[in-house]
Amino acid sequence: MSHSSTELWKDHVEVFNQVAKHVVHSYSNLSQATVDLLNYSENATYLVTNASNAEKFILRVCRPGYHTKTEIEGEVHWISSIYKDTSVEVSLPVAGKNGEYIQTVQLENDPKEYCCVLFTYLEGVTPDANNERELVKQFELIGEISAHFHQHAIDNWDTFNEIKRPTWDYETILGEQPIWGRWQDGVAITPERIELFQKVADTIKPRLERFGKDPHHFGLIHADLRNTNLLVKDEQVKVIDFDDSGFGWYLFDLASSLTFIEHKPYVPDLVQAWIKGYRKVRKLIKEEEQEIPTFIMMRRLQLIAWIGSRENETTRELGGEYTVQTDFLARQYLEYSKRFS
Repeated sequence: MSHSSTELWKDHVEVFNQVAKHVVHSYSNLSQATVDLLNYSENATYLVTNASNAEKFILRVCRPGYHTKTEIEGEVHWISSIYKDTSVEVSLPVAGKNGEYIQTVQLENDPKEYCCVLFTYLEGVTPDANNERELVKQFELIGEISAHFHQHAIDNWDTFNEIKRPTWDYETILGEQPIWGRWQDGVAITPERIELFQKVADTIKPRLERFGKDPHHFGLIHADLRNTNLLVKDEQVKVIDFDDSGFGWYLFDLASSLTFIEHKPYVPDLVQAWIKGYRKVRKLIKEEEQEIPTFIMMRRLQLIAWIGSRENETTRELGGEYTVQTDFLARQYLEYSKRFS
């Protein structure tokens, strides 16, 4: 990250900090709360601690222009429904003094409106991407959770179809105007990589068209079930951060669980563990299982685009190496696709 982009990053964070300190006054008993930045990525996330009783909450200050207020209302509706109708433990939205789950803030001399949501705090630790043995066990639980989410989405198809959330499909991930930017604009993209990755994209498209978008394949998904959005406690996995939730292929949730580790040698073991857990709750046929590499590869290209179009600590850490590590995966996928065409 250059000096100028680092300064810009700091400027953005400072604005979010001001919004966060302002909005806590919209909640009961939090006017004296401490507000500490946890993460700045798509949005800014804060730990809010009640000064009088040390009760903790998580505050998300949403980046203007990423989701509309109506879309955030759709997210809140889905989370509340999961809490009510499934066994999965999720972080719940908290209403403000006005009874609304979404609070809006407008700073002086800033025309933008910032949507903010406060969530309950869940205890637990993030799965360790370097602890292969534990990760395999956890992926079985993640597969089970994913199946509960998907079955819940199918059971409530008509209701959920009415809510507004982004769609994650080929066009919005790898198409002409993708939501997270173009992989062609990623870091360390060379003419040779453009040729290789374009072959991958051109292979993915017809495979997904054949796979189809019927309600048993495509519906409301979390879309970002990676380790930083999961908490483990007493061998149970809890789910947080539904900010990217939207309409997509159910198997994309598996691909998102492998975010940033798709190239690791233990990934096949994680995939098999996920499938095992998933089948405890919901059927997964052979044709679906065969298409898993397609979703993993699509997610990988999406993340190259994300790294290339964002300025934060994660993108700075991953940089061009993530793109370079994709070469082997791309060639491997093209060979796989020939065998299972």
